[in-house]
Amino acid sequence: MADERQLDDDRLAEAALALMSLTRHQGDRVWKQYPWDLTDRLHELGYITDPKSKAKSVELTPEGRAHAERILRERFTRGS
Repeated sequence: MADERQLDDDRLAEAALALMSLTRHQGDRVWKQYPWDLTDRLHELGYITDPKSKAKSVELTPEGRAHAERILRERFTRGS
């Protein structure tokens, strides 16, 4: 699980900032949530359940969880 490894908070913050910048509107205002295009694509890839619902959250699929863990390990752990 992600909690068990030494994640690089600076790299994660940079990734979040890059994602937030994709929602820029009214000058430099950004939304705190992810863009629909990204969640739609994650659903198309089979990584999350359908984001088009009234729920404020989605579930990771088993494939999505495994891929997310791989990304965290390969790109966002300290020293990588």
